[in-house]
Order: sequence, then structure tokens, then C-alpha cells
Amino acid sequence: MEFKDSLTLDASGLKITNDGYLIGDAKVSRAGNVQNYYGSELGLTGDDASKVFGVYRDPDVVFNEKSMMSLAGRPVTRGHPPGGVSADSWKQLTVGQIGGVIRREGEHVVAPMAIMDSSAVKEVAAGARALSAGYTVEIVAHDGVAEDGTPYQFKQAGELRFNHVAYLPDNNPRAGNTRIGDAWVTPCVLDYDPGNSPITRKGASDMELKPVVLGDAVAQVAVGDIAAVEAYKVAMTKKLADAEAAKKAAEDKKDEEIGELKAKLKKAEDAAIVDVDALVAARSALVAQVKAVDAAIEVAGKSDAELRKLAVKSKLGDAAIADASDAEISGMFKVLAAGAGKANPVADAISTGVKTVGDQATAMQDAWQKANADMNAWRNQQGGAN
Repeated sequence: MEFKDSLTLDASGLKITNDGYLIGDAKVSRAGNVQNYYGSELGLTGDDASKVFGVYRDPDVVFNEKSMMSLAGRPVTRGHPPGGVSADSWKQLTVGQIGGVIRREGEHVVAPMAIMDSSAVKEVAAGARALSAGYTVEIVAHDGVAEDGTPYQFKQAGELRFNHVAYLPDNNPRAGNTRIGDAWVTPCVLDYDPGNSPITRKGASDMELKPVVLGDAVAQVAVGDIAAVEAYKVAMTKKLADAEAAKKAAEDKKDEEIGELKAKLKKAEDAAIVDVDALVAARSALVAQVKAVDAAIEVAGKSDAELRKLAVKSKLGDAAIADASDAEISGMFKVLAAGAGKANPVADAISTGVKTVGDQATAMQDAWQKANADMNAWRNQQGGAN
């Protein structure tokens, strides 16, 4: 079915180029609202033909990528021409053009628009800013309620295909959401300002120039090349959108990888936290045990395993540590360390002899000297007797 959306061109964003064209961004379509139609306009017959039905503009349809891209390069007309615009009527009906950069802003589809016919520029600049986009779309029976609470009995479905965007010279969009009737019936005036309209007539050469919207600028292109230029614009717009989507996906993946690395780093940092005090205490205890086994062992620069090995070797000899594993040496060291430092008077006396000190040493020395004196006296007596 043929439909049209009625909106208003924002005057604050309009400007006149050096070539005299009027350019600006236009909200050319809206989603999420309900439009009213007679049943006859929806193809209904009988009693339903005279009834009013609500048709919901589904955002999934309006903002479908193909639906939006069908707006690129569409002609701008003065009023809605009966049957829309075709290749046969394009030269006679076009007063401007929609650009190729189509985007969504909230509930609207927005696109750059240029009015290039001088009389149309004057009319729009003077206040004829009501817009109405003509398009075709499928409708299906579906009872529901829109976001604003308006009930509806049908909704748009499938892909939406734009045909043209009209500015309305009578500046009457018929209220958009509440109008009755939606066919392209507003007549399109072809020559409303005789002598001051650059509209191309039939029979013009393909080499004749025609203005084409290129972003925010307007260029003169040979009529025969316009189709190729518009196709190129549409293709480039899609490539740009694809590139931006790929860039976004790559950035998301990179962010995900960064997040994983941060998590792994934090995990590694947590695992690397060491109780330094406990390590120092354990080392000090080991050094004390080693020194208790053999005070002559040098501990500087030695690992724990090396210290245990030196202590075992000191007490048990090379044979004890030959081919012994670290675990075996650790076991032998535990036994040695457990007995190290405990007093053993007998073993000490055997090893170092009996030592006396203080008064005991003096008494022992006096006794030793007296014993020697008595021995010498006895010897002298024995010699005298002989």
C-alpha cells in the first residue's frame, strides 16, 4: 500500500548555499505512532470500508536498514504527485533531493535534504515547511496498543520502500497521527512560477546537468550519470556503516581482552602476596638449627636446602648425603636438629675433658701441689734409709 508520513521541516537548521540551494536536515519519517485510515484506503469492503482503523508504524520496520537506505537519493517534490515519482516523471516533478547519509534520531528517520528549484526555495524559505514522505509498505491485521496508549488494528510489516519526500505548499500536513486518508492525491504543480523554474523538461539531453546532493554540498552532475552517482552514494553509505560496525566490534573485542588481562593481573598479584615476616622467622629458625648442629657452617648465600645438606654432611659424612634426595636430607636434618643443643655432660667430658674454674680450681691446684710435695718427701726418706 501507498502511505505518507507528515512532519515539519526544522527552520533553524536551514541555510542557503552560494548556488542558491536551500539545504538542511529533515525528519522524514516517524516510528511508534498510530495513523488512522478509512477501511476503503486499506482495501477493505462492505461495512468496514467506511470505518476508521488505526495502523501502527512498527519501529522494527521503520528503522530496518534496507527501509532506511531506500530513502537515499529520493526526489523531493512540491506536494504528492498522483502515483508517486517514476523515471518517466522524475524530470518534471523533482524540485530537490534527499542525501545519502540516513540516520536514526530517537523516533525519527533523519536525512539531509536540498531544495534546488528556485521557486521552491522561495516557497519553503517563506514558511512552507510541512513535509510528507511517500512510501509503500505491507500492512497486516494485528490488534495492539502503541507506546502512547493508542489502540490499533493493523500494523506495518516487512520492508518499507520510500518513493519521494514532498513539501506541502499549503503547509498542512493534516496532523500526522490523526488525519483521515493517506493516499498520494495532493496535486503536484509543475510550473507554479513561470520563467523562474529550472525544472528539466522531457527531451533534454543526457549531458544536461542536474544538481545532486553530496553530503552537505550540492554538485552538478550530467543527467545520464545521476543513477550511477546515486547508486555509488548508497553503496558508499553502506560500506561506511559496515566499517563502523566492524570497528565497533573490534573495539568491543579489544575491551574484552583488556578486561581479561586486568583480571589475570589482579589474580597474579594476589597470588604473589608473600608474608615476609613469616619467611624471615622461618629462615632465622633454620639458621639457628644449622648453627646448633655445626656452628662453623657459613650460612650466607646458601639456600635452605643447601644449609640442611651441609649440616647433615657435617655430622654424618659424605656417604650419608650421596645420592640422597632433598626429602631424605630434610628428614636426616630434622633428627640432627632435634638433638642439637641438648646438654650431655658425659659426652662433653669425654670430648673436652673435665674443666674446673674459680675456688675449685685453686683447691685442686693446692691439692695437686701437696700431693707432689708428699711424694717428693717420701722419695727422700726412702733414699736416706738406703
